[in-house]
Amino acid sequence: MADQADNRAPYAQIAAHYAELITSGELQPGSLLPSIKNLSQEWGVSAATAEKALRKLRNEGLVRGIHGIGTEVLDRPAPMSSGSQRQDRGRRTGSSWGTGERSDSHQASVVPTPADVAQALDLKPGSNVIRRSRVYRDRHGIVAHSTSWIPVRYGELIPQLTSSERLTGGTSLQLIAQATGRPITHRFDTASARLLTPEDAELLELDPEKAPRDPVVVMTAKFVDSEGAVVEYGVDLGGPGRTWQTESEVTQ
Repeated sequence: MADQADNRAPYAQIAAHYAELITSGELQPGSLLPSIKNLSQEWGVSAATAEKALRKLRNEGLVRGIHGIGTEVLDRPAPMSSGSQRQDRGRRTGSSWGTGERSDSHQASVVPTPADVAQALDLKPGSNVIRRSRVYRDRHGIVAHSTSWIPVRYGELIPQLTSSERLTGGTSLQLIAQATGRPITHRFDTASARLLTPEDAELLELDPEKAPRDPVVVMTAKFVDSEGAVVEYGVDLGGPGRTWQTESEVTQ
C-alpha cells in the first residue's frame, strides 16, 4: 500500500496513514488497529517495521497497546503545531495543515503595527503591517488560532497576501521567497503558556465567562531571509487542552 512517491521510511508512512484515519474520525476511539502480522502482510513490510509504526502511534498518544487484545485507538486531541513545523510541512506538501486538520476563517487586512509585533519585525510602532489570521480545526474542535504579521511592502509584490482567502500557490513564506528571490534562511521560535485572556477566548470562539481557566500554549516564530530581513512573525494560540509536541532523531 505504500506510496512510491513518499520519501518517508515505510514505518513512518504506515503511522501517518493511521494517524490520518484516527484524527479525521474515520477510526473511532475504541477501534482496534490491525495486528503486526496483518500490517506487515498488508503493507509488504517486515514485522519489525510494522511494530515500529505502531510504536510511533503510541508515542504520539493516538493509540495504546492492550496486552492480549491489540492496539486501541484513543480519544485524545492531537497536539498543535508550531509555526516552524507548519513551515516544514508546507515546504514538503504545499499545505500547513496537520493530520486531520482543516483551516477556515481566513482573514487579512492592513493594520497599524502593535508594539510587540513592530519589535519582532524591526518596524516602527504604528506603521502599517499585513495581518493574516486563520483557525485550524480537527474533529475535537479548534487546534489553534494562528496569526501571521507581514511587512506591508510584501503585499505590493504579492497582492493576495491582503486577501481574506486561503493562499494559493504556496504558503506566505514560499510566495515571498519566490517574489523576492531571497530564500528563508533562519527562524527563531518561542514557546510559552499563559492563562486565557478575554481576547484569547474571543479568538478561540469561547464564551469568556465559561472558558477553561487552564493555561494555553502560545508559540511565536520569526522568519528571516538570506539578506537578514524579517519577512514574517507568526503567533499561534493553542486551543484549551492542546499541547505541543516535537519529534527528532537522536544520534549516538
